[in-house]
Amino acid sequence: MSSRCRVPKEKNRGMASGPYNSFDASSITGYCRVMRSLAIASLALTLLTNTTAAQSLDLQSLLESELAAFPATAGVQVKHLTTGVEAGVRADQDFSTASVIKLAFMVRAYRMVDQKLLDLDERITLTRAHLRHGTGVFQYHDAGLRPTLRDAITEMIITSDNTATDLVLMKIGGPAAVTRWLGDSGYPRLASYGRPHDYRRDLLAMIDPALATLTAEETSALMYASDRNPLFDRYAGLFTGSRAKWIEVVRDPANRQRLARERDRRTSTDRKYWLGSMTPGDAARMLESIERGTAASKVSCEAMLLALRRQQLGSRRLPHFIDVPVAHKTGDGGTIANDVGIIYARSGPIVVAFFANSVTGSYGEAEDRIGRLGAKLVEYFDGGR
Repeated sequence: MSSRCRVPKEKNRGMASGPYNSFDASSITGYCRVMRSLAIASLALTLLTNTTAAQSLDLQSLLESELAAFPATAGVQVKHLTTGVEAGVRADQDFSTASVIKLAFMVRAYRMVDQKLLDLDERITLTRAHLRHGTGVFQYHDAGLRPTLRDAITEMIITSDNTATDLVLMKIGGPAAVTRWLGDSGYPRLASYGRPHDYRRDLLAMIDPALATLTAEETSALMYASDRNPLFDRYAGLFTGSRAKWIEVVRDPANRQRLARERDRRTSTDRKYWLGSMTPGDAARMLESIERGTAASKVSCEAMLLALRRQQLGSRRLPHFIDVPVAHKTGDGGTIANDVGIIYARSGPIVVAFFANSVTGSYGEAEDRIGRLGAKLVEYFDGGR
């Protein structure tokens, strides 16, 4: 770059007289300094842009290599929020969310809190009819427990509590309302397909069509019976007379095997049995908006991040091999191993949205592979920090 500064010709002509007669030597020197600064800034921006683009290409290669060997249909989106470097593999493909859809439920709930449509301090008295089969701790407590709505949102995230999830989901309008809100909020590919018991009832109906009209309470009861879970004792009174045979049906070894087989296959491949649908790219955008404080109010976003930081599940996934904090939400069931979150690397937050459907082979090994990818991303962005 030449060190010589050329003053615009029209200004040269005006130096002797006219409106530019004050454009003297000192003005020329100042003008030249400004132009040099602009040129340096432009060069720096170009170099930064080229560096970011090169890093994105390197990151893309890393992700493609990892997913090529992953034992599942997998997709991922990664973005370093400080540098803007990002890449993805199958980032625009729809995946079965399993419990990752609960991230969207949380955002929706806190937006409604900001709008004064929900009260986090409202207490809900739990009865047997509220309890849902699957993950979570509320199902193990005595009837009459009175958690706040805030407690329910927290348990929905940190233990993926299905009882809490159903309470929150119905407070925010149900699956159809959530799907409409997602579309209105810039997420047209995201969808909530049903309540936690819906696909379980549909699975039970595959082994006996008479079970297609089960209530949520009856569905939970028969799933406990199939699992031979002692929690079924609470529901024994619901299945007397002609209904008693249903217990034998769901406990039949052949039916239990079919139930597990159909669950593993359909929750990954058949949308009727999905809790929701997400793309890795959209999940990453939602996480970024929470981290940047734009998903809801700043206070609400801080509360959401706190819940994600308190995650009790998925220790073999993103956090497994790293020594920095992770705020994340898992989704699993059958052959699904999803994990989406924010890794607080020393170089800045890294958003990672990883979806794995139809996992084959060792489920634990699939989880560990997600953990090893988390470690490689930290090493990639932090280097020797």
